[in-house]
Amino acid sequence: QVQLVESGGGLVQPGGSLRLSCAASGSIFSINDMGWYRQAPGKERELVAVITSGGSINYVDSVKGRFTISRDNAKNTVYLQMNSLEPEDTAVYYCNAKVRRQRWLSPVGYWGQGTQVTVSS
Repeated sequence: QVQLVESGGGLVQPGGSLRLSCAASGSIFSINDMGWYRQAPGKERELVAVITSGGSINYVDSVKGRFTISRDNAKNTVYLQMNSLEPEDTAVYYCNAKVRRQRWLSPVGYWGQGTQVTVSS
């Protein structure tokens, strides 16, 4: 199996910063896209940022210029550096990884357990 373990959430004041980490472990041959999603109360889960195995990156418009996604392929880990945080960024943040468990298998998406980010004064 494959496990994604997230860390780094918490409570921060508006304008502050947090760094989220998500490490994948288990039966992994390779990882394609890795990304971060978030879900605020009463809202649908939305894509925040995604990074491909080749390093191509996309962000949702609301976080451009404030958030930075990166990955360490040797550690099967994806990061989300969040700066200039706003109350609207409050949500549970989930990481997602498209994992190929064997060379001949198609990639399958796995989710982390979620980490709470609260931006409040």
